[in-house]
Amino acid sequence: MSRKERARLTIMTGVTDGKLTVVQAAELMGVCYRQGKRIWQRYRADGDAGLVHRLRSKASARRKPAALREQVLALYAQERYADFGPTLMAEQLAKQKLVVDHETLRRWRMAAGQHVVRRRKQAHRQWRERKPSFGAMVQLDGSHHDWFEGRGPKCVLMVMVDDATNRMRARFFEEETTRASYDVLEGWVSKHGLPASLYVDRDSIYRCEGEPSIAQQLAGKAPQTQFGRAMEHLGVELILAHSPQAKGRVERMNGTLQDRLVKELRLAGISDIESANRFLDAKYLRAFHRQFGRVAASPLDVHRAVPRNLGEVLSWEEERVVQGDWTVTCGGQRYQLDRQHEAMSLVRRKVIVRRLRTGRVQLVHRGKALKWRALPAGAPRKQGVAKQKPEPRPTPKANVPAESHPWRRAGVGAGRRFWQEVRARGKQMRMAARLGVRDSGRPPLRSGLPASRTPSRGNGQATTQGTFSRELNRGHF
Repeated sequence: MSRKERARLTIMTGVTDGKLTVVQAAELMGVCYRQGKRIWQRYRADGDAGLVHRLRSKASARRKPAALREQVLALYAQERYADFGPTLMAEQLAKQKLVVDHETLRRWRMAAGQHVVRRRKQAHRQWRERKPSFGAMVQLDGSHHDWFEGRGPKCVLMVMVDDATNRMRARFFEEETTRASYDVLEGWVSKHGLPASLYVDRDSIYRCEGEPSIAQQLAGKAPQTQFGRAMEHLGVELILAHSPQAKGRVERMNGTLQDRLVKELRLAGISDIESANRFLDAKYLRAFHRQFGRVAASPLDVHRAVPRNLGEVLSWEEERVVQGDWTVTCGGQRYQLDRQHEAMSLVRRKVIVRRLRTGRVQLVHRGKALKWRALPAGAPRKQGVAKQKPEPRPTPKANVPAESHPWRRAGVGAGRRFWQEVRARGKQMRMAARLGVRDSGRPPLRSGLPASRTPSRGNGQATTQGTFSRELNRGHF
């Protein structure tokens, strides 16, 4: 018996014991007097069983036919639908003119022992309100999955989701690279405009792991990837998420697509990237937006206008120094600058080598495009004209005085060696004078100290002041 039926049993027991009248019992049960009287009569006739609802254990008048149930469960048992959920399977059945509610389908599977409820333990996360306007924040992520279930090559689905409206752009690529991010972003920008911010993960495409250079440290800037540089140039704020749950909008969208899109590709018989991208643009995304799209809180669209040079911004740029022969080397290729830029004095200056996604190469200096031509791979570098070293001058011969020279007469001079000895003796005498050494009248010591300037005690003769003796005061001096 249900709770309601047990409550009626208590009331009917009070009527049986004479504690309540039928009128009072009907009022307590919330029914009219006539219905209360009928309940009392059934209770008197059948006892407790008379209070049980008479439709219990009987089939409903709105019950689905047994043949339909068997047909649906037989379809569900097929391999192509084995991993379909009840909601998605109900939608597929509706396309085949088999209308079954998803809850009915879930009950049928549970009764047949085919549906098992699995509850996942989740960590606590703080809810974040959606952005109010379309284009205020767009989340970007790459979803790695076996999209073709072994029928085709491995690929990645680049997904962009607007935070306010759930509007989505998706594109298949062979790998998650900077070029793939450029291409999917260009498709979004060409259709809607530039978003205010872009929410991405901390992949190496969006975050640079290198150490900042000295110039970057002095300027207070962090090193950037090519994608980060492009976003800064376009004025789009690049937000790096610290966890997958932080950008849960696109993560949940990836899970939905891995469940639904894989099966749609299977039913459509698609097994290559080109056909899958055409299927997304022509059919799938439109139906997806009609079903899962929502209206933004604010009708304002905050997307900005598309710049004319979008293709040049979404590129790869490297700084290089112009060599003395007016060449620039980048990626193993050398480029010769044209003579018309001679007035710019570009030697030893930095230029930007820009490689577009189309394969074109541009050389830019301070926003101005330079004219250049590519040099062959094996072309030798032009060497500058080396300066000729002057011939060394011959060492002049020493002019040795002849034997008849006045310096050599009477022992006045003896050439360079003589004057070197004179200077050495003069130096020794000056050192002795500073030390206060006096002449004692004895011969000079073996140390070579000269005689003192003061007269000796033995005789009254004094030596000539100065460095040289009296004999040296003639001739040269």
